[in-house]
Amino acid sequence: MQLRDLITQHLSDPMALEKLYREEGIAFETAFAEVYPSIKDHPIAQAWHARLQYGVQQQQGNNRWKLVFVLVGAFLAGIIAKLPGWVGMIEEYYYATNFAFIAFPLIAAYFIINQQLTVRKWWPVAGMMLASCIYINMLPMDDESDTFILACIHLPLLIWAQVGFAYSGCALGAKPMRIQYLRFNGDLLIMNTIILLAGIILTALTLGLFSIISIDITTWYLQNIVVWGLAASPIVSTYLVENNPNMVNKISPLIARIFSPLALITLVIYLATSITTGQNPFENRDFLIVFNMLLIAVMALILFATVESTSRPTNKLGFWILTLLALVTVIINTIALTAIIYRINEWGITPNRLAVLVGNILILSNLVWITLHLIRVLRNHSNTSKVENCIATFLPIYTVWTAVVVFVFPLIFGYQ
Repeated sequence: MQLRDLITQHLSDPMALEKLYREEGIAFETAFAEVYPSIKDHPIAQAWHARLQYGVQQQQGNNRWKLVFVLVGAFLAGIIAKLPGWVGMIEEYYYATNFAFIAFPLIAAYFIINQQLTVRKWWPVAGMMLASCIYINMLPMDDESDTFILACIHLPLLIWAQVGFAYSGCALGAKPMRIQYLRFNGDLLIMNTIILLAGIILTALTLGLFSIISIDITTWYLQNIVVWGLAASPIVSTYLVENNPNMVNKISPLIARIFSPLALITLVIYLATSITTGQNPFENRDFLIVFNMLLIAVMALILFATVESTSRPTNKLGFWILTLLALVTVIINTIALTAIIYRINEWGITPNRLAVLVGNILILSNLVWITLHLIRVLRNHSNTSKVENCIATFLPIYTVWTAVVVFVFPLIFGYQ
């Protein structure tokens, strides 16, 4: 049962509402704001509205420091992004190893300060990020080293997970907050895309205006304003999403509903075309790479679409599309996994093959679990909370495996 329905159901049970509020926190406040117009005549709802609004009024004084923090954070992100050009570092290696540290630590700091977490709670996040930064910059920089490339690819995912830990109040086992974090990322992606599109328009307009008066500022503008804007946009987007939750949370499910059937059609056509053209990932390495990239992209879409669908009322058609999409993705994952095993059997184990093998096994396990529960939802034998539990349970497992690839692979493979 969805949180909005639980709030409505327990309106006459103050203890149950209090329990929901303490367990769900921000998710409760968001759900209550959505459902309040339909229950505003109920005395208990009016009392809760006053309570939550009083909290909002108390926090209005904090909005100034939040805005100041965002401005300072955006400035610092720009400095971090511009650092290699100022000190003569090799930009290719700098961005490969430190991309995750441009904005993620500042976003984590925003969540920590916003929730007024004690040092005892947030030091593991800060310690992990600092250790990761030192470690990745101490690795031998070799663009032909598989373990170095794998560490650079997986590190942003590990730091993203640390930001999620800060978002959840640095609380272990907070499954509802993991789901809420995924929803936040969907909203953040939309908001950041809007800001970047606006930035592209502003850039084109600015360069065009200066070109009219025969002044070429292209190089300076791209190296300074654009770089600073790209670095700052995730931090600004975080502030906007957190302080205006209703701004984009209606767009996310709409995009999920649009792209889910499109992804399903694309996958079916792609599989059929691959079979008819004789292409296969067993012999063609590039085809296998594309296959796995497609798998990761669709898996991410399934996670976000499922989270959005379970948070809001949806018709059977929506869950049918998600279920079919999950089933087709299971087929793709099985083919990719079989191809990896075949290549390992033929040409031996390598860091890349081991990373892809375990990654595919984890994704396949998660997909099968999600698919089974989606089928049970369609048959009215389960509720959507079970689907959310499948997703929330696997997030720490993905995080652990990411940490293994980043920290352990270079050691066991001798930095190959």
